[in-house]
Amino acid sequence: MVAYKKLVVISSLALAVVISIAASSPPAEPKRNLKVLPKNISAEDLDKVMDNFKDALGVKCNFCHAPQKDDPNKMDFASDAKPEKEIARDMMRMTTKINKKYFNVKPGKDKEALPPVTCATCHHGKPHPENK
Repeated sequence: MVAYKKLVVISSLALAVVISIAASSPPAEPKRNLKVLPKNISAEDLDKVMDNFKDALGVKCNFCHAPQKDDPNKMDFASDAKPEKEIARDMMRMTTKINKKYFNVKPGKDKEALPPVTCATCHHGKPHPENK
């Protein structure tokens, strides 16, 4: 009987330790699929970039990002399922080349300077710029 009580107490303590360790482990990093932006960009800076896209195109996250397969109410930010995401990457490459070639703007160097060409330069708050 005493051995059984010891076993129950030890098992309970071991279970409590395992649960407390699992509860205290940091949450997993969200999946990232960065192909143009720096892989080590902070979450705060990434949010700023995405907010600039939303403002420049007058869209929400779901314009480029697909919903999660298991929970369609949440975004799968790493997914490449929507073609708009690759188009956005191409536009980022294009504006970087234009700014570097014609305005001598070096990516990552002039953080405080506003690049001469941005998404808003052509989009003006619309998902698709006007053709003229």
